[in-house]
Amino acid sequence: MAFDLFSISEDHEAIREAARTLADERIAPYAAEVDEREEFPKAAYDALVASDFHAPHVPESYGGAGADALATCIIIEEVARVCASSSLIPAVNKLGSLPLLLAANDEVKRKYLPPLASGEAGFSYALSERDAGSDTASMRCRATADGDGWVLNGQKSWISNAGFSEYYTVLAVTDPDGPRGKNVSAFVVEKSDEGFSFGAKEKKLGIKGSPTRELLFDNTRIPGDRMVGKPGEGLKIALRTLDHTRVTIAAQAVGIAQGALDHALAYVKERKQFGKHIADFQGIQFMLADMAMAVESARQLVYVAAAKSERHDEDLSFFGAAAKCQASDTAMRVTTDAVQLLGGYGYTRDFPLERMMRDAKITQIYEGTNQIQRVVMARHLLR
Repeated sequence: MAFDLFSISEDHEAIREAARTLADERIAPYAAEVDEREEFPKAAYDALVASDFHAPHVPESYGGAGADALATCIIIEEVARVCASSSLIPAVNKLGSLPLLLAANDEVKRKYLPPLASGEAGFSYALSERDAGSDTASMRCRATADGDGWVLNGQKSWISNAGFSEYYTVLAVTDPDGPRGKNVSAFVVEKSDEGFSFGAKEKKLGIKGSPTRELLFDNTRIPGDRMVGKPGEGLKIALRTLDHTRVTIAAQAVGIAQGALDHALAYVKERKQFGKHIADFQGIQFMLADMAMAVESARQLVYVAAAKSERHDEDLSFFGAAAKCQASDTAMRVTTDAVQLLGGYGYTRDFPLERMMRDAKITQIYEGTNQIQRVVMARHLLR
């Protein structure tokens, strides 16, 4: 395991500047309303599509921008700085489509990646179920062979951007009697497929602009050419996908933390108590220093993990888990401290910090809880 450095190029800095400007001008003004109304951030989606930031990871050969893993993380970080819900647009699009990039044949890629790259369609990922969260191998969703196709029955839970996305990478058991973990296959399901429907929107603590719903399959017929990879390889593909996409959630967490720190800094430099700005009190300065130190440490680890993702390094599973765990814990701590620095104001919706604190919590949970991340890291260390 090597802590290989990353390289920030002029192109990366240009992408950061463009993403930050777009976020400040075209996403931030609607963030509070998106949260309040629990509506998908359509204005943010349109702005991201116009800038090729909605699915920047798609290779140029499929009509995409061809951004590397670090550039994608920078985009997600800058958008999350102002609106976590909107940052899930590029994050979920990568999560949903990465299994195709890792394992699908070229015919499947050429069918589904160009519409994603153009903004015509979103792409979601369906692994978890009601009783199969961290224990993914215990899933019950079934895909039964039928002629030259498959018939899906069952459900998937906690699916981000469900109902909005046109395409879904769905994991289902294809060999009920096969060995655990090697009896699951991956398929692309289209929103228009007969027998495929959605549950009601979940009522959530945060990321309220990203719809989270169940996927319901009732004799949903899938053509055989929609399989991603080979039969029985689904769980392997799913876990490889998470090694890469945990890095994007880590970037989202860094963005949320940075946004909270920015607001806290602006506030303490203006707020006066006892005849002077509260930024002049050493206790406040120590809090700010600790917050900034934690954010920058997390950012550096995320960027290292992104470089490893781009290279497909063997130790990516450790660094992806470490980045996600460290960054999300940091986001939770920094947003909580930022609320504290604003006192009563921080607890109100007049400022965005209470929203950021609510949004931060999910980064410790989805794409593998931080307890699972520690299991992943420990296994890597002990093998």
